[in-house]
Amino acid sequence: MLQTAEKMGKRAFGWDSDMSKFAPTAHLASAIINWAPYYKKAVGDVLDGKWSTGQAWWGVKEDAIDVVSISDKVPAAAKAKLDSVKADLKSGSFVIWKGPIADQSGKELLKSGEVADDKFLHGINFFVKGVLGKVPAG
Repeated sequence: MLQTAEKMGKRAFGWDSDMSKFAPTAHLASAIINWAPYYKKAVGDVLDGKWSTGQAWWGVKEDAIDVVSISDKVPAAAKAKLDSVKADLKSGSFVIWKGPIADQSGKELLKSGEVADDKFLHGINFFVKGVLGKVPAG
């Protein structure tokens, strides 16, 4: 995608790793996944006899997700907002999946102020208002 954006004179974001070298002009930033913190904990738990199976939601707070290589083309105000949100995610004062959340038809699925639980997150099978198309069945 980044290389296509580069060829077309457009902008794009990298995903899962720093992709700035693949399209230096098009690249705005990359969202990265860093598995090291999770693996360190999991291996430590195994060695301590504490490991168990289950769902793990790791993100910015655990240093498992970040945004890197932010382009100079990104406005300073946007960079400052990103830094603010990242700090709030780390502290736990910012919650991503918080209502109100409504589907395309306007049906409220998460009430105002309500925080999504694992059941809600695992059951997302809808588009929100403004997204065109239908979720594929199957």
